[in-house]
Amino acid sequence: MFFKNLMVYQLREPFEMAPDALEEALAELSFTPCGKLQLSSYGWTSPMGRLSDMRVHSGSGFHLICAKKEERILPASVIRDFVNDKVTAIEEAEMRKLRKRERDEIKDQIIMELIPKAFTRSSQTFALVAPQQGFLIIDAASVKKADDFIELLSKTLDHFSLQIPQVKNPPAILMTQWLAGTELPPVDIEIGDECELIESGDEGGIVRCRRQDLGSDEIKAHLDAGKHAVKLGLAWDERLSFVLADDLSVKKLRYGDELLEQAADQGAGDEAAQFDADFTLMSLELARFVPRLFEIFGGLEAERV
Repeated sequence: MFFKNLMVYQLREPFEMAPDALEEALAELSFTPCGKLQLSSYGWTSPMGRLSDMRVHSGSGFHLICAKKEERILPASVIRDFVNDKVTAIEEAEMRKLRKRERDEIKDQIIMELIPKAFTRSSQTFALVAPQQGFLIIDAASVKKADDFIELLSKTLDHFSLQIPQVKNPPAILMTQWLAGTELPPVDIEIGDECELIESGDEGGIVRCRRQDLGSDEIKAHLDAGKHAVKLGLAWDERLSFVLADDLSVKKLRYGDELLEQAADQGAGDEAAQFDADFTLMSLELARFVPRLFEIFGGLEAERV
């Protein structure tokens, strides 16, 4: 259950809910499968899946929660084909062209008829609440997915508020300086082999590199031409490797062999024990990494009102 993506948010207020109280709050908006006429359903579920009914998994001062979404698969092309067939049949039978309002009514009717027959797909979004450190980490690869999670959490918890971390030194500037060699990265940071460079302006060029020597003359030529780094592959403390974006989101997070081996040893082959070992070691590791990430870029700005 190790997170692969990190979208980090600061808690505006201390998070003081006990696990039992948090469990009770999440139960109010538990996940239920889509009804016959529902296009989607979203609610809280157990992060341990079939291993537990509890919606909160806590340990070492951290809480793991999980939101589940179920959506009916109803492609626009399928709806369009059904609508066109019905419109054609009516127009031929009545020997007239249907107006837009009539076509829209037919479309609504077709959707209502197709919804109960549509297949469903489900997805889960996990998040780590770190009360002592004062942040929430969502394992999401997109802002939309994180926003949906935060919206559900805000509906669930009273007086719950987050803010996007703002560091003192813009990451894009520092990452560009690392690539250009005008600034050395910290001793615990190693530059990898992946980056995305963009040129300023709406029409600016974009260069994406993977498995590339980022110290090469080719990369330096792009930097000399005015491009700057918005994503950069990095490794931290020989324990984590990832791609860091200029908004401080983390993608493609991978964990070092030492950490994974430690988790496997603690799990001892039992599924529940393995889940708990993974959760604990990941939480402790991220509790070290996230503050260090902020520190590398000059620390956090004062809280915004």
